[in-house]
Amino acid sequence: MNQSIHVQNRLKTFFSKPYNVILVLFGILLTVTTVAPMVAILGDTFQIHAGTIDAHLTGKNSGYSLINYIDLFTGSLSRRLLWMPLLHTLLMSVGACVVSILFGGVFAFLVTRTNLAWKGWLSSVFIFPYIMPQWTLAVVWQNLFHSNAVTHTRNGLLASLFGIHMPVWWCQGLFPSIMVLGLHYAPFAYILIGSIFRNMDANLEEAATILDTPKWRILTRITIPMIKPAILSTILLVFGSAMGSYPVPHYMNYTTLSTQYISMNANRTGQASILAVIMMIFGVAVMLLNQLSLRSRKNYTTVTGKSSQISKINLKALRYVLAFVLVILTFFTNIFPIISFAIETFLPNPGDYSFLYTGDPSNLTTKWWLTSENVTENGMYGQQGILFNETIWRAFKGTILTSIACALLAGTIGMLIGYAVAKQRRSRWAHYVNSVAFLPYLMPSIAVGVAFFILFSTQRLNLYNTYTLLIIAGTVKYIPFASRSSLNSMLQLSNEIEEAAIIQNVPWIKRMTHIIIPIQKSSIISGYLLPFMTCLRELSLFMLLCVQGFVLSTTLDYFDEMGLYAFSSGINLILIITILICNGIVNKLTGASLDKGIGG
Repeated sequence: MNQSIHVQNRLKTFFSKPYNVILVLFGILLTVTTVAPMVAILGDTFQIHAGTIDAHLTGKNSGYSLINYIDLFTGSLSRRLLWMPLLHTLLMSVGACVVSILFGGVFAFLVTRTNLAWKGWLSSVFIFPYIMPQWTLAVVWQNLFHSNAVTHTRNGLLASLFGIHMPVWWCQGLFPSIMVLGLHYAPFAYILIGSIFRNMDANLEEAATILDTPKWRILTRITIPMIKPAILSTILLVFGSAMGSYPVPHYMNYTTLSTQYISMNANRTGQASILAVIMMIFGVAVMLLNQLSLRSRKNYTTVTGKSSQISKINLKALRYVLAFVLVILTFFTNIFPIISFAIETFLPNPGDYSFLYTGDPSNLTTKWWLTSENVTENGMYGQQGILFNETIWRAFKGTILTSIACALLAGTIGMLIGYAVAKQRRSRWAHYVNSVAFLPYLMPSIAVGVAFFILFSTQRLNLYNTYTLLIIAGTVKYIPFASRSSLNSMLQLSNEIEEAAIIQNVPWIKRMTHIIIPIQKSSIISGYLLPFMTCLRELSLFMLLCVQGFVLSTTLDYFDEMGLYAFSSGINLILIITILICNGIVNKLTGASLDKGIGG
């Protein structure tokens, strides 16, 4: 009896603390929403699917078997279906890491450690590729370099105007995939490496210079070891994100695990699920490597009480030359996409830039925007113009609705998780909840989408093609943004602040709304904004969960497949402008900016 009362008292004491209730509640919820889809997709690899290759090989229409693994790993088509896509994925991911670190790292060095001209503008514009949809640069690459003679597609700008036909390896395949992904994720490297460069103690390098140490030795023995943690973090983030990229290899005609999954899903459903499991395994491996690096990482003192003013390298005449080169590069990665998509929507035949060559603007048309009647003519394929197209504007409303819902849910849940983990940071359960909350970020988006598709497209849980499913998947995927942002800010908050309110018998809700949230307002707002901005441009996560007309990203893919390239360019333009406007409003209202504090 006494033992039972003791247990009850302990439980009552435990659950009297709000952060313990939060940890238990969201620990269970995240386990179900994160682990359950992973278990479902693993079970699907053993299942026999009627009408697919596993049913043919086993002679059964239901049940479980190892035939999917046997055929995929050892069958006559294993090289084409598994090993080559896996090799391609690894090469693309590693290449994207190299390009992003070199480009972003060099840019960070020039902005923070030299007297480069026009830093403010360059710094603010450099992060645009990450803000914009991932496929933006891939489409721009097509619009610039494709040609009918080489790629057997419509002519791009160089082929139309100058008759320049780039080789196939430049237009399609591994090289453009690496370049596009590397440029897209270069802001990662710029933000992470730039912050270390900015705070690094210049005494270390100055002392080596006084001792006549060669510059290459200073770079390899002092500078690079200092930024090694940031380089490692960039590699982990870029590799994990590039692994599950679908839009870029899809547009670049390059077979990877994600594109192979889409092509195999209909006839080799179980084997396609194995590909998704492989992508998930890489996601888990990235997380484990990250934890291992945190434990074994050497400590470098980069901020001391001396030499707070870093002596910047004088580039002399090169400060303008390098700045001009970077302006050209950032123009093509940030400004040109908007111009390109806008021009495409006024061309009678998208991809035909002959009007630029002749200088005759009368060949331009507004039919892709303004057609509301006679939609069967002029290659409209029965579609009304963009401004009158109900499918596009219904998808736009769906995109905004899904983004707002995901931001509110992921932001609130992430904030509460960050608060609870900060309060119980030494608890194993808190560590578990924190890890499970962060796991979806490292999972390739398409693998997460596959998992939710398998779990919620059954007869018992049939949520396929509903906004409910999109919001659930988006919330789970974006909780890491909010939880990490909240955790970092809550760890800076002294416990005495809340304890003083507890002594005054202030309820928990009032403590949160009147004390904690106002103090950490900027970080908490970021936890809401990042999911919103990311959800606006999401494709890989949603493409298997709904049909066209639900959100803009899947609708864009639909018009691309129809051959209505002016429509897909128009949707790209709408997406980019919406994202840039939202980002600008956020910057004005909150002062939040990705590049703030680095050197811009």
